[in-house]
This record gives sequence, C-alpha cells and structure tokens, in this order.
Amino acid sequence: MRKNKVDIISLGCSKNLVDSEHLIRQFQASGYSVEHNPSRVDGEIVVVNTCGFIRDAQEESIEMILQLGEAKKAGKIKKLFVMGCLAERFLAQLTEELPEVDKFYGKFNWKEMLADLGKSYNESLSSERYLTTPKHYAYLKISEGCNRFCAFCAIPLITGRHKSVPMDELLSEVKHLAEQGVKEFNVIAQDLSSYGLDLYGKMMLPELVDKMAQIEGVEWIRLHYAYPTQFPYELLPVMAKHENVCKYLDIALQHSSDKVLSNMQRHITKQETIELIERIRKEVPGIHLRTTLMVGFPGEGEEEYQDLVSFVKEMRFERMGAFSYSEEEGTFAAKQYADDIDDNVKAARLDEIMNLQEQISAEIQEEKVGKVLKVVIDSVDDMYYSARTEWDSPEVDPEVLIPVEDAPELEIGNFYQVEITSATAFELFGKVV
Repeated sequence: MRKNKVDIISLGCSKNLVDSEHLIRQFQASGYSVEHNPSRVDGEIVVVNTCGFIRDAQEESIEMILQLGEAKKAGKIKKLFVMGCLAERFLAQLTEELPEVDKFYGKFNWKEMLADLGKSYNESLSSERYLTTPKHYAYLKISEGCNRFCAFCAIPLITGRHKSVPMDELLSEVKHLAEQGVKEFNVIAQDLSSYGLDLYGKMMLPELVDKMAQIEGVEWIRLHYAYPTQFPYELLPVMAKHENVCKYLDIALQHSSDKVLSNMQRHITKQETIELIERIRKEVPGIHLRTTLMVGFPGEGEEEYQDLVSFVKEMRFERMGAFSYSEEEGTFAAKQYADDIDDNVKAARLDEIMNLQEQISAEIQEEKVGKVLKVVIDSVDDMYYSARTEWDSPEVDPEVLIPVEDAPELEIGNFYQVEITSATAFELFGKVV
C-alpha cells in the first residue's frame, strides 16, 4: 500500500471519465499522487466511479466494488470510496448492503470526498482536469441530465433535469486544452440537441460549435449523442462550413416502428426520422452517422422488428450499435409494460441486425479503398500504427492500420494523409502519402 496515493477506477461512459479527470486534478492539488485505472491497485485510497445505466454496467460496477472490498478486508486498501451514477441511483440500498465502502457519493456531490479526507476543494481549479486520454484528444462535457424521459431510460432518474454548462466556461476550457496540445475535441452530453435551452432560452449548440471551430489549435470537433426530436437544424450549415468540424454525428434513434417509438415515448415518427436523416445527409455531404438501436422493447412483435430490419437496410448507417431491452427499475416502461419478449428472441434479433450492419459496414468501408484520407495517429505497436479518420470516434469506431515498416517515424497525435489500400468491416489499412 502506497501512502498518499489514490487509485481512481472509471467505469461506464466518457461523461464519467470527465468527472474522474476533474477529481484527479483536485487530488493532485491536495498533494496526492494519482493513478487512473491502474493495472494493480496499490494506493491507500481507491475511488470507483460507477455506471448505473443498464443492468450489465450495474453488475460490472458491483463486481468491482466487491473485489475492492475484499482487498480492503485483507488490509491492501485503507479507504474505499464509491461515486457516480450507480451510487446516485441506489444510495440507500448500497450503503446498507456494502458496509465495507467507507462512503458513497452520488453523481454531483463527489467534491465532499476531499473534505472527508481533511482537504478542501479548490474552486480556482474547477475548470481544470488531468487528461486520462492520449494528449491529443479530450472529451468536452457540455451538459448534464436530460428532460426527454424516454420510457426505457433511467438517465433522468440518475442525473436529473438537463443542465447546460455556460458557453463562456466551455470556450475557456477548450482554449486552455488547445494551448496544452489537445487537437481533437469529442463533444459529449446525454442530449446535445437541448444545449443552451435552460440558460439562454434557445438551442445554442450551433453557436457553441461555431465558436469552438474558430479557436486556434482546434483540429477536429466531433459531436456525440444528439437527440432526433426537435433537432437543431441550424447546426448543419455550421458543420458544412468548418473544415475542423468532423462530418460525423452520433444520434441515437432507437427504433423505426411508429408503434414502438410511441411506446418508447420518443415523440417522433418513422417518416419524421427518415426526413431528418435525409436532410442531414443533404446539408452535410459526406457525413457519417452513428446511431444506436434497441431490439426487444415491449410491443416489438415480428412485424415491428422486420420494420426495423428494413429501416437499417434502407438507411445504411455508416456506424451503428444495438442492444437488447432490459427493464430498468423506476422507468415508465418498467411500471407500464410487461417485459414479455423472450430473452432468446431478443438475442436472435440482436445478432441478426448486427450481422446485417456488419455487411453494410463492409460495403461502406470498401468504398474508401483508393481514397486519400486525413488521419490522426493514436498509438503504435510492433506491427501497426492505429489511426482514425474524422468519421471515427475513439474506442467505438473503426481504426486505420498503417504498417510500421512502411513509415517508421510517424508521431502519435499528429495528422497525416493516408491512402487506403484495403478494408474490412471494422478496419481500414493504408499507407502514408
């Protein structure tokens, strides 16, 4: 056990990661050495930043807490703290069932952790954080919470109502990070589309992106988790105008069937969804859309599922993920609908739709062969540099692999022009030109 060392373990999404990065900076300012996601826990204090979104994520968080609880009993850890979404959602239950945890903190009160250790939260550092990502890219969280209240989603129960970060604070953070060498900004929120409504009375995402694009040193801006209903169409000319705004948009659509969309309380129809996609692609030529779909939601019979399959075939999303519905305690769906679709049926539908998407992805990837694309180098091993195009978000999208023997002196974090020589469904191969 290393004295005055803190190990912070982040589970779940990149929004959690941003919170961990802010906490690390505060611990460092208080004189602690800090390691993020250590390969071996050896700090006297361990903090687990949990995810509580879906059942699998909850189980992963609980398993991690139990393992660390055993380490504490064995004298390998002095203090064990738990924060984040799972603690916010199930605070009373966890406190009772996991007494080995010294204290649980929710999504928003983790600043108290420092006070409980006899330290003080440094307000002058509130906009600073220690980046756990490679030095050339960072996540920028522009809001917290959600007002949409989709029937299946527990996020509003965890994070509360939508709350935007003031624009001047965000622009200051971007400028500060760019001066430190960050070139790529992955903009994140539970609901990008609503940014600014609570502070300025209107959707301000277009203005925010426009101003970010004009900050010196910003090479790429990529947008994650827009909401389709009441989409801010003023964003599209901004994306088309600025070369450093990636032609990429992550927009979760969930389903295509009007019946299922209504049951989900998505407040949009299939036709409106198609018109949205067509307009985005028309106004931002070359854009790659990433979406997330759900199978097995209550009311999804075979007809509704086949509607979704046809929709995927027709829309040909460049990037797509999918998951099976799982009932989440406290949600509208859990209260109103029976989760009566057999798990085997859900699994079969998920496999089928992901296999379909793999075929579509392979065809779209093959179209890139012979083209020269701008890429950023993320990492290198003995055989390949791993790089990404503007259409590829870190960790979730395809990579561009460049043989080390063909270009032995490329630098991580730099941009290069690469000719694509071959493709698979989830990888491109190329050479620097």
